[in-house]
Amino acid sequence: MTRKNLGHATLAALPFVLAFLVDLILFLALKDRLPARLASHFDASGDPNGYADRTTYALVAAPVLPMLGALWVLTVVGGKFYGRAHRLLIGGGWAVAAFLQYVLGAALVINLDAPDGSTAGSFPLWHLAVALGAAVLAGGVGLLLARLVPAPEDPHAGKGHADRERIALADGEVAGWARTTGAWWPPLSALVIVVTGTGLGYGVSWFLGAPLLAIALLVLAFSRAHVTVDRRGLTVSGLLPWPRAQVPLERIEAADSRQVNAVAEFGGWGYRIRPGRTGFIVRSGEAIVARQRGGREFAVTVEDSATGAALLNTLVDRNRAGR
Repeated sequence: MTRKNLGHATLAALPFVLAFLVDLILFLALKDRLPARLASHFDASGDPNGYADRTTYALVAAPVLPMLGALWVLTVVGGKFYGRAHRLLIGGGWAVAAFLQYVLGAALVINLDAPDGSTAGSFPLWHLAVALGAAVLAGGVGLLLARLVPAPEDPHAGKGHADRERIALADGEVAGWARTTGAWWPPLSALVIVVTGTGLGYGVSWFLGAPLLAIALLVLAFSRAHVTVDRRGLTVSGLLPWPRAQVPLERIEAADSRQVNAVAEFGGWGYRIRPGRTGFIVRSGEAIVARQRGGREFAVTVEDSATGAALLNTLVDRNRAGR
């Protein structure tokens, strides 16, 4: 790991380490005043509706911050986030750690001196407001600290618009490009989820089964991507009519064809929104990446992306020239 990556990893891990230490110290300091059974889950009104013994509560709650911190460090160091997006990612980690630390700490405090978990106090909603305030404050601190270490630079940012590939078109010539791409596992996953949801619906309750059916529909919708480049810009639709995304030519600065890692860059598959980038990601591999005028990128994984990106650059040139 380079010195620069070590600095990034430290900034990403620090809020989760601090939050974990604060919660650990709080638990040890209050342990003798906590009941044998702690209220560990609360309904929408803040009243306790779930309980756990003290040891179980500690074993379940303790790994939350370290595990989330480890994932955040891997994303910061291994993910391809550059410039402002990188600083936002670090600031977001500080915000998440502060929010969770307050919520976990408040859950301990409301259990203080209760004879047993059934008589623990409620968890009023103002605690969530305070937790959000702490998250905003910590996020600001994280953004300031992120400036101490230079953010990674986008290797594609220095490439001028004139250096990108194009497709030669005669005056008045009209051209379009379309491809459909997908992966084999999303439809299979959707089928498994449908079977599970239907079984839960009939065997237990449709209150449990219906959300799984909705998730299966979303998985199916993002199992394939139909990508079109024409005079309207870059258009992407899924297997179903919705969702549909379009980036018009006037919003595009330039387009590239490059390799995209679904997990490292976007955190998974489907329609993904990340700091500095949005993507319709059905797999890892080659993708059209359209850089918009504000600096934000829109990516879609598709075969023959070099041809699509080259045509998109040509159409962007034409649109700028008013032809």
